[in-house]
Amino acid sequence: MFRKVLIANRGEIALRVIRACRELDIATVAVFSEADRDSLHVRLADESVCIGPPQPAQSYNYIARLISAAEVTGADAVHPGYGFLSENAHFVEVCESCGFTFIGPSPEMIRRMGDKSEAKRTMRAAGLPLVPGSEGELADVDEAVSVAREIGFPVIVKASAGGGGRGMRIAWDERQLRAGFGIAQAEAGAAFSNSAVYLEKYIVKPRHIEFQLFGDGQGNVVHLGERECSVQRNHQKLIEEAVSSCLSPEQRAEMGALAASGAASIGYRNAGTMEFLFDQDGRFYFMEMNTRIQVEHPVTEEVTGIDLVKEQLRVAAGERMSFTQDDVQFTGHAIECRINAEDFEHGFRPSPGQVTYWYKPGGPGIRVDSHVYAGYRIPPYYDSMIGKLIAVGKTRAEAIRRMEIALDEMIVEGIKTTIPFHKLALHHPRFRAGDLDTRFVEDLLKEREAAATP
Repeated sequence: MFRKVLIANRGEIALRVIRACRELDIATVAVFSEADRDSLHVRLADESVCIGPPQPAQSYNYIARLISAAEVTGADAVHPGYGFLSENAHFVEVCESCGFTFIGPSPEMIRRMGDKSEAKRTMRAAGLPLVPGSEGELADVDEAVSVAREIGFPVIVKASAGGGGRGMRIAWDERQLRAGFGIAQAEAGAAFSNSAVYLEKYIVKPRHIEFQLFGDGQGNVVHLGERECSVQRNHQKLIEEAVSSCLSPEQRAEMGALAASGAASIGYRNAGTMEFLFDQDGRFYFMEMNTRIQVEHPVTEEVTGIDLVKEQLRVAAGERMSFTQDDVQFTGHAIECRINAEDFEHGFRPSPGQVTYWYKPGGPGIRVDSHVYAGYRIPPYYDSMIGKLIAVGKTRAEAIRRMEIALDEMIVEGIKTTIPFHKLALHHPRFRAGDLDTRFVEDLLKEREAAATP
């Protein structure tokens, strides 16, 4: 097992890794920007190193400074968390060339799955169903139009190296496709330094369902069930559940086995997630694979009883997975609400600033993952998520009710948060019935606006 792990991240995920390391008696090193000097992960790590000014390019994404911090503190491994450099194959290569174990998959796997066109080719060969679309990257808009005519409109243009909704354009006809193609390329180039795009059939009102996977790098991959991620805005998830209310045990077994076999076909190692679109006719299609731990991993931990971060550490240290597929059992239901520093009443506008009062809820089945405390100043330079509220129940109805109570109890003063949005969403009849799709939030906001209009 490792002696000391440097955590190349910040906020709640850095704190989560520190706690897992403590359970395994591993010393930890926190890195922080000047804006994060008072963050809780800095206080609770065994050692901490300032790696630069607030801007990510000068701190959390600055590879040389991260490696220097690992060297000066004597760390023997690096945990990337999620975001920042967690899916940067070059960072993995630099870590390994400098003698540090990267707690995650190999650089080859990250590159292969990070290129969405290559990922689709790989998963098609492994037998996973794909959304109809281009075979790979598109040469120009004329090729895009040709493919769209063949598979039928509507279609969606996507960045090959992208994610988070950037470099995406939906086209309902040829005119919109020609108008949006160049915009998608420009967005992709600006966001990912790669303007390549591909095209898919646009599935109207699908569910977004992902499967948690874990591999040992020897071809053995286990799935830990699915997460319902359909409640999202601008392709950013807001509420996640495990398991999904729409899948039967037979569908879960079928989809999970396919996802695991796809990951096993590339010898996948460590934690990963395979994402699917699930259409209104019950068909599912491979979308992409994330080669890292996910923000929403706690709901899977709560229904399986498996600590995914500790498992990451063990497998990276060369130990065998502590469970097999037969060991994975699902108990109860878990829901996660992302608490963001955003003003829901004004279009989810960012709301950085000082938290003057902070009270987190408790009680049976309640978990809060957060780095925030009273007096903490939320910086404006990073993602707006300040915590994750997780509620667990024997049934989905019980989990929803516990979440409602927890949202009522939670107090965050000094800034605006998404707590009011979550209360509205959980109370909606469609949410309570499990009638979800990726347009749920959009429809909810339109209903609210219509109700407020005289």
